[in-house]
Amino acid sequence: MNELIPSAIAGGIESGRKASNLAFALIALPRKRRRDALVFYRFCRILDDIADSPALAAEEKARALDAWMEALTGGRHLPADLSEVISRHGIDRALLLEILSGVRSDLTVHRYATFEEVRRYCWRVASAVGLASIRIFGCADPASARYAESLGLALQWTNILRDVGEDAANGRIYLPLDELARFGVSESDILAGRSTDSFLRLMEFQADRAGQFFDEARAPRGDRRALRPAEIMRAIYAALLHRMQRDGFRVFARRYRISRPGKLLISARTILNC
Repeated sequence: MNELIPSAIAGGIESGRKASNLAFALIALPRKRRRDALVFYRFCRILDDIADSPALAAEEKARALDAWMEALTGGRHLPADLSEVISRHGIDRALLLEILSGVRSDLTVHRYATFEEVRRYCWRVASAVGLASIRIFGCADPASARYAESLGLALQWTNILRDVGEDAANGRIYLPLDELARFGVSESDILAGRSTDSFLRLMEFQADRAGQFFDEARAPRGDRRALRPAEIMRAIYAALLHRMQRDGFRVFARRYRISRPGKLLISARTILNC
């Protein structure tokens, strides 16, 4: 385990495209809190990179994630900077274990039968991240916890919609199978990248659900400034969702993104409004 954890950390959080939205969001934090947030998000990024690595066999991925679980539960071999952040902000390690469980499920679970199953997955890999984040951000209002949970679901559901094509190429379907059946979409349609009228209706339904999660995530007034990073993420992902909707969900043909100038403008507007 001693070898697995440091080798994973070496990659850092700032090396992947998935960290780009985060880089814009964290500019709103004071320097010390930003440093601590980067340590925490590096941990999240490392877990995700292990699960997604094309260079590692499934057994190697499982061993690496198990090493992290042992470090979190046993307290040995946990990186000092992460341990300090956990202690300094009073982060419940149970949240980190939930994140780890969610990521680990990607090794073996490639289909979800119902919305509730997918929602549980989203809570682990996104809402739990948000609940830990608000500790680092310095939130004081208890209502910020519900905000973090709803926003986590909104962001992850948007990710799921954006990545339908990419996930299908890897044999994964995160959209609930019972809802595919309801709209007349088969697993083979998704895996083959068939953008039928039924598929578009399914995606509109899922986009409306993501929109409901965004609507539920209302930052409490007392923590508005502390939640600036989360509000930036909210604005970027809401723009991404709207772009997919306007473009007819061409998720099999392209990967949707917001340009760097667009993110800068969104970040500036959000900071001014918080």
